[in-house]
Parts: sequence; structure tokens; C-alpha cells
Amino acid sequence: MLKNMIELLGLVLLSFAVSSFFMVPFIDFLYFLRTKYRKPIPKGYNDTATPIHNKLLAGKDLETPVGGGIILIILVTIFISFYVRLFGTGQPAYLLVLLFAFLSFAFIGLLDDVRKILTAFNGKFPGIRGRYILILQLLFAFLTSLGLFYIVGINNIFIPVLGNYILGYWYIPFATFVIVSFSNAYNVSDGLDGLSTGLLLICLFALLVLTSATLNLTLASFIGIWLGSLFAFLYFNIYPARIYLGDAGSLSFGATLAVIGLLTGKILALAVIGGVYILILLSSALQIISKRFLGKKILPVTPLHMYLRYIGWEEPKIVMRFWLTGAIFAIFGLWIALLSG
Repeated sequence: MLKNMIELLGLVLLSFAVSSFFMVPFIDFLYFLRTKYRKPIPKGYNDTATPIHNKLLAGKDLETPVGGGIILIILVTIFISFYVRLFGTGQPAYLLVLLFAFLSFAFIGLLDDVRKILTAFNGKFPGIRGRYILILQLLFAFLTSLGLFYIVGINNIFIPVLGNYILGYWYIPFATFVIVSFSNAYNVSDGLDGLSTGLLLICLFALLVLTSATLNLTLASFIGIWLGSLFAFLYFNIYPARIYLGDAGSLSFGATLAVIGLLTGKILALAVIGGVYILILLSSALQIISKRFLGKKILPVTPLHMYLRYIGWEEPKIVMRFWLTGAIFAIFGLWIALLSG
């Protein structure tokens, strides 16, 4: 156990060092692209659907480049490939499904990120229409769920106290729902400097402890490599950010977090560990439902962190308070997972 933990912490440090080495040149490259090839907002585009949101974000996207998730996805994929080639993996099926989700959801946001890198926009620029993103999310989540069911062989969920439940083929739509939900939850949370990445680091530390305790070294190694790269990125993403994650990173990272939780079999623990993401997504979902069926808003603006910004909270204060809340959720979720064995 101690030897495994030493190796995993070494992976975190090595991944951090390698990612840090490439991060600055990549940021400079994005600034170069934004300066040299930047285009104006597409003609005819006039986003009046979210005026408060646009006002709160005004100026943030004008100079700071988007696309940090692209370099992280490339580095993590290369790093885990080298690691498996050198040391092998005891659970290749786990890694296959995990990388499929990691890369396929990154592909969804990649075209959107390219457009944003090369476009001068201010406020909330939507890029690709949400319905098309959702269709692709459902497709890739469904394929990932098929992999979990047929390749990995998972068809059950375990809930502490209540026990183990065999879902059979119903596991596929269940897993699809979980993956799409977390992908969107992460994407919605990626609005303030450092917020979503800091929360993800907290979640992954809890999952690293869990996978190490259960000797799931394949998942633990992936998490360790991912953690190191996120540390390198967060240094440049905290307020005031020099780079933003972008859709390739946010859609991929949320989906991959869900797949890790599904692979551990601790679905309740995943829901608690990622509880802040769920609260943020619920605030947006309730707003949409209220506008559609009641014809009025619950809050002037959502998601929750944008509402706090609207009422006057400073951005770093919001982020730090959410990180602290996320840490408590992560400890509680880890406690539930370890308590249930």
C-alpha cells in the first residue's frame, strides 16, 4: 500500500513537471494565434438571451485565450500511453473505456474551442448550438456505457445501507445519464477563474485515495497523471486567469470524472464527491424549467456562482468558498465510499 502510494505521488509530481514545461509555450502560442488571426464576432450575431450573464463576463474573453484543455488532453493521453507501455496495466478494459470517454468528449468541444481561439468575442459567445452538443454527448456517452457494460462487465450499482442492485441492460441508460450530467455540470461550472479546475482537483484527490485503498492501480495511475497536469494548468487559471480551459477540456473532464466514478462502483460516493458540480447544474436546470413552465426566473441569473457574482461577491471569494465546500463534500463522499467497503 505504502509503495503504491509513493509511486502514485511520484506520478503526480512527474506529470506536473512535464506539463509545466509545455504550458508556457502553449499559452504564448494561443496568444500568438489570437493576435495574428483573430476575427470579429460573426456578422448578424447578437446575443440578447443572456444580457446579465454577458455583462458579468464582459471583457474576460476579449484578451485571455481559450483552449487550455487541448494541451492537457494531449499531455495526459501521451503520458498514460508511455506509462502503460513501460509498466503495463492490470485492467486494460478500464483504461480503454476511460480513454474513449476522455478523447471523444474532447472532440465535441474541440471545434468550438478553435472558433473561440480565432474569434474576438465579449461576454457569452455560444459557438456551436447547444442541441448539437447534446446530441453528440448522448451518442458518445451511450457508446461509453456500452463499453462499461460489455467490455468491463459492469451492470450494477452499490448504495450503502440499501445494498447492491443489478440493473442488467438498464445500466446502459443509467450510465449514459450520469456521464452526460457530469459533462454538462463541469461545463456549466467553468465560468469563474479557477473554479471548475480547483473543484476537479479536490474530487480527484478523493478518488485517488479511494482507488488506492481498493488497489485499483489502473484508475489510480490515470488519476495521478491527470492531477499533475491540472496543477500545472491551475497555476495559470487562477484569478486573474492567463488561460481558460475551453469546451474540449470542460466537456471531457466532466465525462471522465463520471466514468471514473462508475468504474469504482461507488455511484453514491461520486454524487457526493462531485456535489458542488451537481448543485451548480441544478441551479441552471431549475432556472430553465421555471422559465419554460412558469414563465419566470427563480434567480436573476444562473448558475449559482454567477448569481453570487451578480449580488456583488468578488470572484476570488466565490471560488475559494466553493473550493472549501467541495473539500467538505469530497471528504464526506470518501467517508461513505470507504465505510461501504
